[in-house]
Amino acid sequence: MMKKILILLALLGTLTAEAQQKRDKSNYNAYVEAVDEYLPAPGQFVNTMPAYEEGDTKEKMAEKCTTILKANSTDDEDNQGLVGLGAYGGYITLHFDHSIANVKGAADLKIIGNAFAEAGNDKGGSSEPGIIMVSKDVNHNWLPDDPWYELSGSADVDSVGKVDYHYEITYIRKPMENIPWSDSQGQSGEIARNPYHTQEYFPLWIDDAQLQFKGTLLPKSGVKSTTGFIQLFYRCGYADNRSDDTLFDIGNAVDADRKPVDLDFIDFVRIYCATNQGYPMIGETSTEVKIVEDAHLEESLALIESATGIDVVHIQHRADGGCYDLTGRKVTPTRRGLYIRNGKKFIVK
Repeated sequence: MMKKILILLALLGTLTAEAQQKRDKSNYNAYVEAVDEYLPAPGQFVNTMPAYEEGDTKEKMAEKCTTILKANSTDDEDNQGLVGLGAYGGYITLHFDHSIANVKGAADLKIIGNAFAEAGNDKGGSSEPGIIMVSKDVNHNWLPDDPWYELSGSADVDSVGKVDYHYEITYIRKPMENIPWSDSQGQSGEIARNPYHTQEYFPLWIDDAQLQFKGTLLPKSGVKSTTGFIQLFYRCGYADNRSDDTLFDIGNAVDADRKPVDLDFIDFVRIYCATNQGYPMIGETSTEVKIVEDAHLEESLALIESATGIDVVHIQHRADGGCYDLTGRKVTPTRRGLYIRNGKKFIVK
């Protein structure tokens, strides 16, 4: 293998390709370009936020989420609203028209839900925290198929021993009835129907009889109050947690072993509901998403332009008019990604 590499280096030129990227356009937007995946867990707002129509596919539902999120950043009042993620594990995955830079010492993402405080109470109200995950498009194909990293939140230090980092839950389809669930802690229960939301609670565009989710489970936060039940706020680090907890730092990324990860740029964001709890009158806790934004658009674009030597990949190519992938193999570009021809990079979209 080493001999082959040396031969390639001797016969072929060298090119540096960076993992950060931006679309081929003149004007860039701080807000979401498109939703890649939308898979809510069962819940009282599923099939209504956004609204399911007979025949809708998972791609169509993702398009509806895109329409809502884009409208929330414009004056398109007819399409504005919230995207509901359902109970524990339900998620949305999205991307921008450019890589988002990890600016040291600054917040990089702004995420707004519909959290609010109970009147006269600064400790809790409607808090439906979502875990935030990020991914870098290392293979440069504009698809969310590279490793994911969680942004560590305050529960990691405030609730030591109470956070389950390897939680799994399974929901069972039961049309127009309470949705049964069982989990990796040996617990079971139901997502209970209520008289306020009469549609099906299981996502109708999913054919599977079961839905399974896994990830980090935050401890329950619901307590009784003078108005019934409220959820206490987590200190910081979660989407839809508090109205003043909307800025997030890519520098808080950790891997599956909870070790810090130094990411220079990210391309995809995933948000999932991080609690499994329900209370009388208010039902299950369900993360909602309204706005997802690059908190420093100009800095991201400037760093994309100026960055060199980041995630360097040495690309070998012959000046023979052939096309090569990022490993130096001669290929026919049949899928999206970054390729090399005559020493120049080009993207197949």
